[in-house]
Amino acid sequence: MTALRERLGQLGGRIAPGAGGFWSWWKCGLLSWLPRQWQALLGLSNARVLLSPQGDGIEVLHAHEGQLRPLGVLSEQAGPLAVDASLPAREAHLPRFGLLPANAVLRKPMRLPAAAEARLHDVVGFEIDRQTPFTADQVYFDVRLLQRRSDGHLDVELVVVPRQQVESLLSPREAWQAQLDGVDVATADGSPLGVNLLPAAQRRLRQDPMRRLNRMLMLGALVMLVLAGWQVLDNRRKAAAQLAAQVEASAVRARAVAAQRQQLQDLVDGHAFFTAQRAQQPTATEVINELSFRLDDDTWLEKLSIEGGRLQLIGLSGSASSLVSKLEGSHLWKTPSLTGVLQAGGGEKRERFTLNAELMAPRQEAADGAAAHTP
Repeated sequence: MTALRERLGQLGGRIAPGAGGFWSWWKCGLLSWLPRQWQALLGLSNARVLLSPQGDGIEVLHAHEGQLRPLGVLSEQAGPLAVDASLPAREAHLPRFGLLPANAVLRKPMRLPAAAEARLHDVVGFEIDRQTPFTADQVYFDVRLLQRRSDGHLDVELVVVPRQQVESLLSPREAWQAQLDGVDVATADGSPLGVNLLPAAQRRLRQDPMRRLNRMLMLGALVMLVLAGWQVLDNRRKAAAQLAAQVEASAVRARAVAAQRQQLQDLVDGHAFFTAQRAQQPTATEVINELSFRLDDDTWLEKLSIEGGRLQLIGLSGSASSLVSKLEGSHLWKTPSLTGVLQAGGGEKRERFTLNAELMAPRQEAADGAAAHTP
């Protein structure tokens, strides 16, 4: 995504959530009138080149409006210069994105208050430790806005990938540093998801003097057109100018007061929402820490699921029947129970088990003493 598209997205985030759909419709309608060459010249086209590692080669794809067109296959060790040589002239200037496979990332749906939309990326960044088994410094992430709900909330999707997956996507690694505009993720049908997992500091710096000159000329033409129209209308508006200025000044003060009141209310509601969410169940880090303290070395977990206030464990153990007694008495969950039939598996007389428990809201005194359980 180009810098101009990012600015348009930030401006749209500041508009009231109810007007978001109208803004997207209006912007797409205006862009549809421009020829594709003009859209690319102004940096408004979403066309890009995708580099997808496939076995011992790199598949080069052209992506535009959800359509993928193969451009060729390069060797695994092909560098940026080889990509430049293989691209047609019309695709050479397009942004270049690495494409991760779908199973390389973790996608987590979330629901946030509408007040978080203006700084959605920063807000979701604070939730990585609680929503994923990783810390923020272990991963690269991006967030997708899925839906603006009528109840004043947002449905979003957090997309997280370990840093090593991004840094080792294309080889040799040194040759590809600062040569990509972003890293996207393939969906189940192979199309790009529409995120950028590459940090801004690692993206390619794109400088095009002609594009900047064209933008300045277009901006100058628009300014001159506005000034000409203003001069024509000014002759008919002088009589009402003073009264309109007084009314506008009063309206600005009233809107400023209303905006400050709404901002304060949004902050209070947001704080109350996050406080309630934290109080409803323990964090994933606390649950993992408690499990590591209570489970012995003869127990292996294949799956740990925390969803809807329920904890589910699936794994192998040499003494699966005693797991319920080991997990009882925790301040983080209650009523642990085995479900299904214990099955032999894994060798060494281990049994495969499935265990469920109901998560409880953490007590303050228990949270203060949680550090004592750290193995």
